[in-house]
Amino acid sequence: MSGTLSESELEKLPDSAFAFPKQRKEPLSSASHVRVAAARFNQVEGVSDEDRRLAWANIEKAARHWHIELTEDTWQEAMTHNE
Repeated sequence: MSGTLSESELEKLPDSAFAFPKQRKEPLSSASHVRVAAARFNQVEGVSDEDRRLAWANIEKAARHWHIELTEDTWQEAMTHNE
């Protein structure tokens, strides 16, 4: 899968396929989605610091899977991305 996912494709993904699984925000189903999730990390609203900690761990795991090098080492660094 790459590019934009349709609503039905998103619905078929398990919660574990999202950076923010509880909120089902930022799918991690392809390399391009992982890049987008990392780039938009600081734009996600309505989540707690604990949600962000889990989401960043999920992004890091997906980045390793897709062989993507992240420029930030922590979720706190990712929060300052594009500021």
